[in-house]
Amino acid sequence: MSVTAPQGFEAAGVAVGLKSTGKPDVAVVVNRGPLKVGAAVFTANRAKANPILWSEQAIKDGVVEAIVLNSGGANCFTGSFGFQTTHQTAERAAELLGVSAGDVQVCSTGLIGAGDEVFRGKVLTGVEQGVAALSRDGGLTAAEAIMTTDSRAKTSTYTGDGWTIGGMAKGAGMLAPGLATMLVVITTDAILTTEEADAHLRAATHVSFDRLDSDGCMSTNDQVTLLASGASGVTPDPASFRSALVDVCTDLALQLQADAEGASHDIGIQVIGAASEEDAVEVGRSVARNNLFKAAIFGNDPNWGRVLAAIGTTDAAFDPYDVDVWMNGVRVCTEGGPDAPRDAVDLTPRSTSVLIDLKIGDAQAMILTNDLTHDYVHENSAYSS
Repeated sequence: MSVTAPQGFEAAGVAVGLKSTGKPDVAVVVNRGPLKVGAAVFTANRAKANPILWSEQAIKDGVVEAIVLNSGGANCFTGSFGFQTTHQTAERAAELLGVSAGDVQVCSTGLIGAGDEVFRGKVLTGVEQGVAALSRDGGLTAAEAIMTTDSRAKTSTYTGDGWTIGGMAKGAGMLAPGLATMLVVITTDAILTTEEADAHLRAATHVSFDRLDSDGCMSTNDQVTLLASGASGVTPDPASFRSALVDVCTDLALQLQADAEGASHDIGIQVIGAASEEDAVEVGRSVARNNLFKAAIFGNDPNWGRVLAAIGTTDAAFDPYDVDVWMNGVRVCTEGGPDAPRDAVDLTPRSTSVLIDLKIGDAQAMILTNDLTHDYVHENSAYSS
């Protein structure tokens, strides 16, 4: 049921021709309350799409009645016309739902730089049809409507002690922190204040979506939104709720990783023994963004030298001649030198683990990435973005 698993939410996904495939391309999610609490985190890219510019302002009062999402067009770098399109999208939804336009979030994904009267007309039609189709069973169709190059819908749910969390996500390329290339909607029927929702969401995205670095490319349209209806009547233990939210966000992040464009390996880079969490993240990300390393994994080559070369470019505290590296459970490097032979490592499974021990402290972090493949290059040479 995705975002409609918690009480108080309805959703829909409709097809209005934004996608040439004829598949659903506009989603609407509505919070029926009684609470209308909302929080959101946005891309750190300075080049922001029009829906981001709108939603950043609309979220400031911590109230979200509904969120409208479209695929088939990013509505980015489309000038004042594009911002007017976003504004009209929120206004049309607000009018149909009897709420304020300022309490409607808007998200878009697809081709950058494209937008005209036809695009606007289809989006507005999608809002009308989406509101008309709202139901408690519309969560999966809504998740399908936000897909672009995704091969499958991505959903997750968690059932707590009298409360529930549901989520949907899209993303298969341009996956890099700040956030990853994605649109995510998370709903809960737990009772939360605006401050709690914001704090929980930021803590959860920090250790999930922000640790997903598929190809180092940061999108203009990333947004993760948390909606709380309070319909369960239950105020959860804060630590329990945050842990559950981390689980849902991590599950969705792993689904995004597994569906990354053209990937043949899902790589988890675990950095331990770091002086700080920030150092661990920096080291892990340096490897995740190293094309030589990613190409080696594609070729099933446990080339640990490329790992050390990558982490040597960071400002993290460590001695490069006292670092150990494991690949799929085999220590291939110890104290900055060779250990087990490379042919002892089996890199043919899709799931690939890299463990880096910096031996300088107690902090650690995990970064998720993928290999660099022929299919990735082909798909991104054939797809305008």
